[in-house]
Amino acid sequence: MLALKRAAVAIALTEADDASGGTAVLLTLRAAGLRAHSSQWALPGGRCDEGETQVAAALRELHEELGLDLREQNVLGLLDDYPTRSGYLITPVVVWADASSAISPNPEEVASVHRIALGDIERADAFDFTTIPESTRRVIRFRHAGQFIHAPTAALIYQFREVLAGRDTRVAELEQPVFAWK
Repeated sequence: MLALKRAAVAIALTEADDASGGTAVLLTLRAAGLRAHSSQWALPGGRCDEGETQVAAALRELHEELGLDLREQNVLGLLDDYPTRSGYLITPVVVWADASSAISPNPEEVASVHRIALGDIERADAFDFTTIPESTRRVIRFRHAGQFIHAPTAALIYQFREVLAGRDTRVAELEQPVFAWK
């Protein structure tokens, strides 16, 4: 078996865009012109450069994709690594971006940015599990704005939700849909 390439994503928390004063997770819709995973929902992130830590990679990718200039003191913690079918081991890095952090999406990488309120990921019906003929593992899906967001993004958001609820839930065994295997 080939070694998985290291990657990192940011679970970037910030203020919700409504008047609730609550917290939201930043989620992107990837640009249509990207070579890999174009027009898919994703957490900001990407490959780790040679010698780069996962935290440094997540912070760099946040800056490249959303213009957020955060530092290590913004890091709240890490979630479990998630192995992908496409050959990556993704480390989710949870960060705080305060309200004064201006979001400026890079149009070459990001079609749009969305603030997903924590209440939306905590809903009982926010996630579901299905099966596919190609795997014996459960496929996780996150319902957002009338669409399904799939693993790895859905799995990582699900684990974050479980952490918020005080549950010790592992997600590495949750499957991705076949279209994400490449």
